[in-house]
Amino acid sequence: MKSNFMLKVEDAKMVDIKKALEGAGIKVRSIQEIYKEVSDAKKDD
Repeated sequence: MKSNFMLKVEDAKMVDIKKALEGAGIKVRSIQEIYKEVSDAKKDD
């Protein structure tokens, strides 16, 4: 079965997400960054 999902993460890189999913036995075909938010904490830096 092929499915598409969208998730929001904090403090994670695409490679980390892919490794975690594959470590759980989930085959990853592709990961795409759709939108990146700048957190309020990083705006003040």
